[in-house]
Amino acid sequence: MPSFDIVSEVDLHAFTNAVDQAQRVVDTRFDFKGVEAGFEREGHHCTLTAEADIQLEQMLDMLRAALIRCSIDPLAMVAGKVEASGRQLRQQVEMKHGLDQELARQIVRRVKDSRIKVQTQVQGDQVRVSGKKRDDLQQVIALLREASLGQPLQFVNFRD
Repeated sequence: MPSFDIVSEVDLHAFTNAVDQAQRVVDTRFDFKGVEAGFEREGHHCTLTAEADIQLEQMLDMLRAALIRCSIDPLAMVAGKVEASGRQLRQQVEMKHGLDQELARQIVRRVKDSRIKVQTQVQGDQVRVSGKKRDDLQQVIALLREASLGQPLQFVNFRD
């Protein structure tokens, strides 16, 4: 019985490359000369540090562009609130990793509402879809690619 898994993952190596590229852009930009601004990555989080709000906004755009260049969907990025500490401003950026229960239920509901003859089951932070025909599974993939769920989805582990 053919099946595949629906996941939402961010490649940490590609994320590290994106943060490094954005840091290089900050280091070479004229309007950031003499300014203490930078990116710091820890796991699926990145901390942006700058001296002004407009610089943080520009750095966020630089990070978004670097993510796109590294083939990471910018929908996975969640920017936190700007925090002030002394003369420095900080902003946390988190990368969504894994499907939360609410999103998994939305995916299962969309598939069931489409009346495609497949079975879905939530397995932790992923959803497994299985059916009798490969064509049905491809219809589910097309259905979910058209849907705007607010988080990038990957379709992995396809088995015949």
